[in-house]
Amino acid sequence: MSESSVSDTLNGFTPEPNAARRVVVLISGNGSNLQALIDEQTHERLGGEIVAVISNVADAYGLQRARDAGIDAVVLPHGEYDSREAYDGALIKVIERHEPDLVVLAGFMRILSSRFVQRFHGRMLNIHPSLLPAYRGLNTHAKALADGVAEHGCSVHFVTEELDGGPVAIQAVVEVSEGETEASLKEKVHAREHLIYPIAVKWFLEGRLRLEGEIATFDGMPLPPQGMRMSHADAAEELDEE
Repeated sequence: MSESSVSDTLNGFTPEPNAARRVVVLISGNGSNLQALIDEQTHERLGGEIVAVISNVADAYGLQRARDAGIDAVVLPHGEYDSREAYDGALIKVIERHEPDLVVLAGFMRILSSRFVQRFHGRMLNIHPSLLPAYRGLNTHAKALADGVAEHGCSVHFVTEELDGGPVAIQAVVEVSEGETEASLKEKVHAREHLIYPIAVKWFLEGRLRLEGEIATFDGMPLPPQGMRMSHADAAEELDEE
């Protein structure tokens, strides 16, 4: 998918007349993807409002990012609960107080219970640092380098009960250079995450991106298994990479 095609899909489109659609973001750490969303909101390009940021880690830097942006920052430590189910039950209650249209996982390092996933089914997005379905789970960059792949990247997908297995909305590709290190590859993938996550969130908030059954759709049309795909060249141009 070229950058021009992304732009073309937005030309002449009138978003659904839903004022200030509401977003809750879940984090566990630094919150760089959260910051990318905050930046788009600041420039009125997100299509909605981040009304709360919730973390299971009390000192997660992403909470400070939220406070700096005037967003409600909530700590719900998982260690205070006896089980995953108990924690997720409490988390559901905290989230629902904010009446979100969309729940965004932005580095939330918890495996979610079936109950939680079903409660927000069809309105929860995650970003994963690989070109799904390749390299689900952790250590994706190391695995890609070990396999000697030519391309790596990131994917935004709907969250289902299958770990990193929900329908993909959009991906961005990065070419793996000769002599690439895990650190350099991680940096390139992060840049692409910050590029495509706000796009996917905006599409959802405008009503263009939906989960219908087991398929992600865009403007009512089924997306392919890889979703929309931004090439390495288009992403590099957008990011002013040399």
